[in-house]
Amino acid sequence: MPRNSGDTILKTVRCFEKLGYQVTRQHGSHIRMHHKFDKNKKPLTIPRHKTLGKGLLRKLIRDADISIETLVDIS
Repeated sequence: MPRNSGDTILKTVRCFEKLGYQVTRQHGSHIRMHHKFDKNKKPLTIPRHKTLGKGLLRKLIRDADISIETLVDIS
């Protein structure tokens, strides 16, 4: 999985928004997202750094309880 640039970090946020997450706040360089309908899902914290490591991206996918293929299909 390639490292993400700042441009694709915003695309990643948009993909999670399509899955039902919404941005609840941004504090400094981190975006906090909660699911709109299912409050039992874990909140996501996405850093707005130059790159988003593949391990962190995998953790976000795992926390959102989706597959990598689902995220790729949405984007």
